Amino acid sequence: MSKISRRTFAASTAAVAASAAFGFKPALAQAYPARPVTVIVPWGAGGGTDATARIVAALLEKDLGQPFNVVNRTGGSGVVGHSAIATAQPDGYTIGMLTVEISMMHWQGLTELTPKSYTPLALMNEDPPGIQVSSSSPYKTVKELADAIKAAPPGKFKASGTGQGGIWHLALVGWMQAMGLPANQVAWVPSNGAAPAMQDLAAGGLDLTTCSVPEARAIIEAGKARSLAIMAPARNPVFKDVPTLKEAMGIDYATGAWRGIAGPKNLPPEIATKLTAALKKVYDSAEFKDFMSNRGFGTVWGDAAHFTGFMDKGDAQMGEAMKAAGLSKA
Repeated sequence: MSKISRRTFAASTAAVAASAAFGFKPALAQAYPARPVTVIVPWGAGGGTDATARIVAALLEKDLGQPFNVVNRTGGSGVVGHSAIATAQPDGYTIGMLTVEISMMHWQGLTELTPKSYTPLALMNEDPPGIQVSSSSPYKTVKELADAIKAAPPGKFKASGTGQGGIWHLALVGWMQAMGLPANQVAWVPSNGAAPAMQDLAAGGLDLTTCSVPEARAIIEAGKARSLAIMAPARNPVFKDVPTLKEAMGIDYATGAWRGIAGPKNLPPEIATKLTAALKKVYDSAEFKDFMSNRGFGTVWGDAAHFTGFMDKGDAQMGEAMKAAGLSKA
């Protein structure tokens, strides 16, 4: 090192020290985000999670002035994408959208990841399951349906909405438990998702489905099915005629598919705080509200602390349902 470079280095060091002494921070520490941010989505393009992530990313980009690029990392029933978020560098330049499956996959033995593998930033969305029957069903209320299920031998009634052990299957199990019935009182018919299950319901192949009302919406609006209740604390304003289970039966049971933003564990607090504040602005924006409402998606806000508690509670609930259904390998 030459004398000049030593002198320059010493001057620079002194300047940084003086800045720190007077409470100033180097420009790099103040500039986040100083480059594009990757937003990982564990599910495929075109789905509800992908659509939600893209509107959130677009509004974050608008607010924070850097590109927020959505990348779909699919596979392993959600394990691949959730793992990519958890194992990224905790520098704020890779974040992602967690979904309800993070509170399910480890119970199934698919991964060691749990909600505690992340730095939660914000809960943005929750869609509770509805209880749908075909338009030709004799059951006009959820209580009538429940009474018939209780009186029938196990397995007589058939339901679907997703694959074996998926969120809508566990929602059915939880409802059965809340009524004091065995987990298998209603037989589950695995399907590739809510859309084919609703088609099967309309065709008479099922007695009921337990998928979200937005997913059932097309068949309901076509007059081929109706929703009797939702498993939620409050009615969905988009489907305000559908009562909650508590209203219709006095059963205080709620669950649902949800989506939230998180980063890898040990994200610097100042970056996490800035992202949570930016996500709150996204959530409060008319663009986000309109986008979600037009699709019938439920909006629910939870800051980092709320999101943490929410996931912990859901994780325990999913574990209980999976154990009751004989699906837990933990």
